[in-house]
This record gives sequence, structure tokens and C-alpha cells, in this order.
Amino acid sequence: MSFDALQEKIRKLKNPTVAGLDARLEYIPPQLVAGCFEKYGETLEGAAQAVYRYNCDLMDALQGVVPAVKPQAAYYELLGWPGVKALADTIQYAHDKGYYVIADIKRGDIGSTAQAYAEGWLGKSKVGERAFAPFDADCVTINGYMGSDAILPFLNIAKEEGKGVFLLVKTSNPSSGELQDMIAGDRQVYTVMADLCARLGKGTEGERGYQTLGAVVGATYPAELRELRRRMERTFFLVPGYGAQGGTAEDVRHAFDRYGWGAIVNSSRGILCAWKKMENGAENYQDAARQAAEAMRDDIKKYVTIV
Repeated sequence: MSFDALQEKIRKLKNPTVAGLDARLEYIPPQLVAGCFEKYGETLEGAAQAVYRYNCDLMDALQGVVPAVKPQAAYYELLGWPGVKALADTIQYAHDKGYYVIADIKRGDIGSTAQAYAEGWLGKSKVGERAFAPFDADCVTINGYMGSDAILPFLNIAKEEGKGVFLLVKTSNPSSGELQDMIAGDRQVYTVMADLCARLGKGTEGERGYQTLGAVVGATYPAELRELRRRMERTFFLVPGYGAQGGTAEDVRHAFDRYGWGAIVNSSRGILCAWKKMENGAENYQDAARQAAEAMRDDIKKYVTIV
């Protein structure tokens, strides 16, 4: 099962964190951007090449510290087809380096469309007599607020391929409560989604005890995070909101079980833009990223012990 592989990588490095690869041009050291513009022009291709090169340099720097990376598809789609190619190349490079890859796509559609998304991101696309894995992510994020029709195609492909899915449950953004905190019968909407997640994932538990269908639960709502950990004992959590959005290590500790298992915490800008906070950081951006990742790991270690 996919989350067995992720948990093993986390246990090996004693680090339950994932680096978000969400680079915009302004997040990239200027000399990298200038070099790509010189070669490819000030074009979408030049920008995409700068993002890809920066991703590769960061992944080189973070090896042995961070077990997983999480590219957000929007930042690549922003650059058109060259950006989408850079995303596919980033995933391939990450696999070559031994990272677990969470493709943050947040797709949420139904029927044949959801099936196509699932096959493209987690499964295979048949072309004539051959089958290809277009993106081959280890895991994806999805929006299930259209109901189980939007979830099951991803879950079914994930089970077939030994991969994973993270379902949006209680998100980290400030306006999430406009919908997710509303009362539906005798429950809040986010708990309705949590119960649906646990029910659909039942029977898919891996060796570590976690289901193939995980949940996105934000660090910015620690009380809800604690509540959902009790409610969803067999669900693996992806926890955004640490760092730039205001979530702390003390907040995210509620995501883990007593063994320090069952969750992974994301940081994007804190690692991507670490060079901006360092003297001569543009020349030492790899060191800056590694130091930021190590600091995050050590911060969480104060509250979470992985056995």
C-alpha cells in the first residue's frame, strides 16, 4: 500500500515532512532565471526550465533530509505546456532520487472525467496496444465535495496501483469555515467528509494500519486536527499550513499517533524562499533550503517522536 512506503521513508529519515515544489519565478534565485532566459528566451519555456532546474537543485540539496516532495500543479499549468512538461520531468527526477511524490492537483469531478484524471495521474493511459504512465505520481490530492462519485475513481486506481489519495477534509485556508464548519444535521460538514473518507477507505489498510484514502487537515486549526485524529484512527494525514500560514510544530503534533506515525507536514515557501533570508543566499540557495528543511524537522522533533 502506498502509505506504507511513505511511512517507511519517514521512519528511515525520522522526518515527517514534505517539501512543496511550488516555485514562481520570484522564488527562484535570479541567476538561474537569467541563465534559462539567455538559453530559451523570456518565454514560457524559459520560465519552465528555470522552475525545473530549481526543483532539481532543491531535490539534490534535500536528499537525506526530506522523504517526500509535493509539486502543486497550478504553478506548472501557469506556464502552459512547457510547465506541464516541467512537472512531469520533476516527478521523474524525484523518483530517480528516491522521493515519494505527492501531486497536489486537487481535482474534483465525477464519472468518466474523474476516471480520466485518476488514470492520468495515478494509473496508465492506453495507446494502441501499449500502456503508459503519464505522470506516475505516488499520491494525489483531490476535492471530494461532489461526493463519492468524485472519490471512488481515484481510490480504485490507487488500490490497483498501490498508490495513495489525500482527500480534502478540513483545509488550512482562512475561509474554509464558510462551508466546512457549517452544521449538517448533527455534524459539521468537515466531520461529514471525515466520516465519508474513513468509510470509503475501510478495508484498504496496509501493513502499517493506514488506509489508501488519506485526508488533508490543516495545521491552522489545531483543535479540529486533534478531533479528527481521534475520529480517523486509520487515516493518514497530509498537514498543510505549517510556517508561512501560521501553523506551528506544537499545532501539528496532534496529527500523529502515539508512535509518531500517520501524518506528513508540508512546507513550501519556507524551503523554496529560504535563500531570501540568508546573506548571499542567492549564491547559496541549496544550503539555505537544506538548513530550512533541517530546522523544520528539528522543530517538529520537539513535539513528535517517531519510533
